Amino acid sequence: MTLIQEASWLYPLKGVVYFASHPFLYPLLRARLLPCLILSFFVLANLFFWTYLPQVAFLAIFHGRHLAFINGAFLVLGEGSIITALLFECFFVDETLVDVFDATLINEGCGALVATSRVIDPSASDPVKQLGKPTTSVVYSPFSLRQIIEFIIFLPLNFIPVAGTPLFLVMTGYRAGQLHHFRYFQLLGFTKKERNHYLSRRKLRYTWFGVTALMLQLFPVLSMLFLITTSAGSALWASRLEKKRSLMGNSNDLEPGPRYEDDPP
Repeated sequence: MTLIQEASWLYPLKGVVYFASHPFLYPLLRARLLPCLILSFFVLANLFFWTYLPQVAFLAIFHGRHLAFINGAFLVLGEGSIITALLFECFFVDETLVDVFDATLINEGCGALVATSRVIDPSASDPVKQLGKPTTSVVYSPFSLRQIIEFIIFLPLNFIPVAGTPLFLVMTGYRAGQLHHFRYFQLLGFTKKERNHYLSRRKLRYTWFGVTALMLQLFPVLSMLFLITTSAGSALWASRLEKKRSLMGNSNDLEPGPRYEDDPP
């Protein structure tokens, strides 16, 4: 049961529950909720109005009429989540994601890690109010041209009947999953080489985390809400890794060679 509970694909779902059950995080959402809903609705409405039927007509060549309507909807929802996420980068939602991530780490006992990147006020009444000004550059998830290119390259997978959409989610999941821990690697002070080495040994876990996160973002209108709750889930996973790292003597590798037993995806 413990192995299942610690599976990486569960953490985006845990983030939803965690966010809902910790009211101190609500103010971080309140300022973004209305813009999130309006922008998501606007993007999806336009995509469905202008692109849904043409894409269904094209997919019908490969899938047949009935499956084309279903897979076409998933395709438009995926496109909508990417476009909405890019637009929200322009509206500084990344700052909100950083605050949710850092506040969750503080609440989970990892305040010392957060303090390496920003001022912390331990006398404040809750983790969000403890967050002070950053002392270094803070980024939750940087813009990734490679992610966009991979999204376009793997888009034709949706033309494969039945299995196409799941395959598309798996192929794009790894890149999406690792970007959710960019802030964690930043707090650890990882160089690009160290980050890539760490990720190369955990591709399966980050892929499944990314798949679940992407599936949540396919929910119409609520994609940005789930993006914010996923940042709480990624912090929960990071806090567990931090506690394991402390037990192992603060090793940057986190996993001491062949004696380590890998977590399930």
